[in-house]
Amino acid sequence: MSSAPNGLCAYPIVQAPMAGGASCPPLAAAVCEAGGLGFLAGGYKTADGMYQEIKQVRALTRRPFGVNLFMPQTGHVDPAAVEAYRGQLAGEASWYEISLADEDIIGTCDDGYDAKLAILLEDPVPAVSFTFGCPAPAVLAALRGAGTYTVVTATSVEEARRAQEAGADAVCVQGVEAGGHQGTHRDDPQADGTASVGLLALVAQVREAVALPIIAAGGLMRGSQIAALLAAGAEAAQLGTAFLACPESGADPLHKKALTDPLFVRTELTRAFSGRPARGLVNRFMREHGPYAPAAYPQIHHLTSGLRKAAAAAGDPQGMALWAGQGHRLARALPAGELMEVLTAELAEAQSTLKAMQMRSAS
Repeated sequence: MSSAPNGLCAYPIVQAPMAGGASCPPLAAAVCEAGGLGFLAGGYKTADGMYQEIKQVRALTRRPFGVNLFMPQTGHVDPAAVEAYRGQLAGEASWYEISLADEDIIGTCDDGYDAKLAILLEDPVPAVSFTFGCPAPAVLAALRGAGTYTVVTATSVEEARRAQEAGADAVCVQGVEAGGHQGTHRDDPQADGTASVGLLALVAQVREAVALPIIAAGGLMRGSQIAALLAAGAEAAQLGTAFLACPESGADPLHKKALTDPLFVRTELTRAFSGRPARGLVNRFMREHGPYAPAAYPQIHHLTSGLRKAAAAAGDPQGMALWAGQGHRLARALPAGELMEVLTAELAEAQSTLKAMQMRSAS
């Protein structure tokens, strides 16, 4: 069983960076200790908050780990559309007895990118990945010079080519099955995420278009699926929802329970919670507000933040952002180390079966 990416881990399994608290230091460290590549999510945190989590991971493991950054958002946002959506959510605010965020949410859209990047250059970590865009070539070169392995998320062949041209070390190919936000470089309100490609087809397309190592992401929950992606040309698989149910995960207990709750039977892409297409379990909030949510990220994320927190505090999963991939029903609430053991055993079995089939075919 080959290691990937770039020898950073014993097994070709990457724990996805899940912003919002799920990818906490205990989860990332546990995955690293079990031979995978654990990731922290830098998104939505302050630069110092990110650095404190890096120090926590270093105290828990001496193995390589990664940090994910959100690229600054430069697209135009219509303030009137945001205000109209605020009006749409007035009933929610009244129900949970809170006040919605004020007009200041239109402010900065860079997520503290420069400050976080400065920390990662001054005190390098083994791997850094980027979502919602591709860094400038100079940034990727500087990180490489610091000894950091760089990964750019791509949801199309064009985005993968852009990552290669910019000098990334690898590309994380994200299929439409993936839970949470689609990592598209440009949020196209016209396409609204519906034109995205399934993971297996996308990996095949990217494999023929670029020479970069591929980390495949999107709905993966079993070792046999990882084996299929490796056979298709990926060097590693990135799993998010599969690790969400682990006790080390920082996800809300209501979120963990919902993954296999019969009340939540399917997922959809929605802008309801953040203003950007993201896949989650279909609940009341998504059904009622998804059709009206504008393309305004991260403004809508900040606008609904208080509502989501209030819903969680009230024990109401119908008002929460229950991010999940299409394979959520296969979630296993195992400690991260045990889940890694199960996944690697399933992967080895699937690869052994495939090899036996190839030998029989050749004889």
